[in-house]
Amino acid sequence: MGDSSMGALVPSVKSEPEPSDAAGEVSAPATEPPPQLPAPPPENEDAVETAAAELDKDFLCPICMQIIKDAFLTSCGHSFCYMCIVTHLQNKSDCPCCGHYLTANHLFPNFLLNKLLKKTSARQIAKHGTPFEQLRQALQQGCEVPVKELDSLLALLMEKKRKMEQEEAEMNMQILQDFLHCLRKQKLDELNQIQTDLQYIKEDINSVERRRMELYRAKERYTVKLRMLVDDPSAANAWPSLIDRRSDGMTSSLQNIQAHCRMNTGNSQSRKADAKALVNSQIVQRKDSHGGSDSQHVTQSGLALARKKRVLAQFNDLQECYLQKRRHGARQSYKQEERDINVMNREGYHAGLEDFQSVLSTFTRYSRLRVISELRHGDLFHSANIVSSIEFDRDDQLFATAGVSRRIKVFEFSSVVNEQADVQFPVVEMSTRSKLSCLSWNKYTKNHIASSDYEGIVTVWDVTTRQSVMEYEEHEKRAWSVDFSRTEPSMLVSGSDDCKVKIWCTRQEASVLNIDMKANICSVKYNPGSSMHVAVGSADHHIHYYDLRNVSQPLHVFSGHRKAVSYVKFLSSNELASASTDSTLRLWDVKENVPLRTFRGHTNEKNFVGLTVNSEYIACGSETNEVFVYHKAISKPAAWHRFASSDLNNAEEDAGSYFISAVCWKSDSPTMLTANSQGTIKVLVLAA
Repeated sequence: MGDSSMGALVPSVKSEPEPSDAAGEVSAPATEPPPQLPAPPPENEDAVETAAAELDKDFLCPICMQIIKDAFLTSCGHSFCYMCIVTHLQNKSDCPCCGHYLTANHLFPNFLLNKLLKKTSARQIAKHGTPFEQLRQALQQGCEVPVKELDSLLALLMEKKRKMEQEEAEMNMQILQDFLHCLRKQKLDELNQIQTDLQYIKEDINSVERRRMELYRAKERYTVKLRMLVDDPSAANAWPSLIDRRSDGMTSSLQNIQAHCRMNTGNSQSRKADAKALVNSQIVQRKDSHGGSDSQHVTQSGLALARKKRVLAQFNDLQECYLQKRRHGARQSYKQEERDINVMNREGYHAGLEDFQSVLSTFTRYSRLRVISELRHGDLFHSANIVSSIEFDRDDQLFATAGVSRRIKVFEFSSVVNEQADVQFPVVEMSTRSKLSCLSWNKYTKNHIASSDYEGIVTVWDVTTRQSVMEYEEHEKRAWSVDFSRTEPSMLVSGSDDCKVKIWCTRQEASVLNIDMKANICSVKYNPGSSMHVAVGSADHHIHYYDLRNVSQPLHVFSGHRKAVSYVKFLSSNELASASTDSTLRLWDVKENVPLRTFRGHTNEKNFVGLTVNSEYIACGSETNEVFVYHKAISKPAAWHRFASSDLNNAEEDAGSYFISAVCWKSDSPTMLTANSQGTIKVLVLAA
């Protein structure tokens, strides 16, 4: 009973007498030998395998570490593969094992080892070889097999061969059939897509033809009415002038015609001549499509031909853009059909076509950049003239420049454009302690501008008083970027080489938020539609998009660049452009978290070359001393301009010596400011 109260014990091997069922019985007599435990064969097998493994190690060639083939013995007592030791002796004259002097004359065949190797190989095949290997070994060793059995064996092998060939052929046919089915499905999908695209194109051609016919008829009506008004001014009272609704300039022309008609009723021929001259001059000046001289038609046809050439040059990109917008528009139309039967806009276009027309119109409108003004930022031969940042103020009336010269210079844009002087003087100039990397105007308080410098200091300046309003010195290394929020003008963000992004408030002396990252920060930018979202360009090749209400991890991480991301800029609340030293620009959708397009054409491998955007165009600099402009829907450059040296002898050296260092659009106009590392600032405008 005492035993029954104990827990289970691990059993042990003991030779104890077994109790009998009867109470009076005793254990087995002591003379009977105890039962013997069986010998564990696995342990013996393991020992054998271990011994075999040790034996195999003795058969390894010290050079190639494989089983010795064609063993040869050296005079110092070591065995090697014949080819291994001969190859070794071609380069050295010593034993690989002991270093003893050795030549080819000291090599001898090791017959005993070769015999042992053959026996060992035979045992290995007999034990671990496949039936085929065992059969081949038996035949090679001279095993006697009757002819009848050989015939039976050959027949069996041939049958096995035919079966395997059939199975392999069947497998190959199955693979081929699967491939053809996949190919057929893919091509059917492509065919369906092509048929759908053709249907879109057919519908759009009809829509465009209808629209062109409407425009042509309207033009004819305007032309007839203009001729009637010129030939008979009194008819103006009978014809309501639709031209008044189209153009203020043409309205004033017709009013002048009627005034001429009423001034002198006695001289009708003079009135007609004066009125006709006035109308014709107005038409020529406006270059409208409803009348004009032959030269006007030549100019219009020349412009049309140039725009058609631009379309053909970028046809593939335009085709991709059209299909993308048309398909997207069709999907939106399908959703709209459930609510509204009429899915066509007021122009009669189907969804997506109007968007593409806008892209086509803006892309083909310009083909080059024209210089309208130029100024020097400093001494032409001074090494510290690089303009790191150039920015327009809130109203595009002033622009500021900053760089390694340790000065913020503010210029009046109208003066720079209209007053062609050899030297333009800034209206405001403010000195700083360190080289400057970035500027950002406050879009609410016109006279406030923020700067970041090489010592990591972020400063808010009052341009009117030329004094600093706030200075923030929390960054431990060089600060590369600073940006004011558009929706919350008291907030600004900065990024630095200390791998920190800091959020500041102009009403507080310390940062209000800190984001620690793992790599250097090259650029920061607030989303223009939200003070809670910030894009960060990093040296880790990624763009990190943060919601400031939760900075524990990014909202999105955009990957695709192969080198550091030097700039990030928003085209809209959903579209973000980035620049990198991998010589590409990229466009992202921050709402859908998807890449939209990659732009190539400029060269950027090591420098900050600037990035600027508006609603339609993206512009950047190049290390070839050129400015490139891209339309956001086309991956190739729409226009470019090379900075030329004032010294003709140095013109060829510009590409290697200088680079574009800053660019900035003037709001949504075709005008932009550009600067290079030589200190030259140019005002460029997109032109046909």
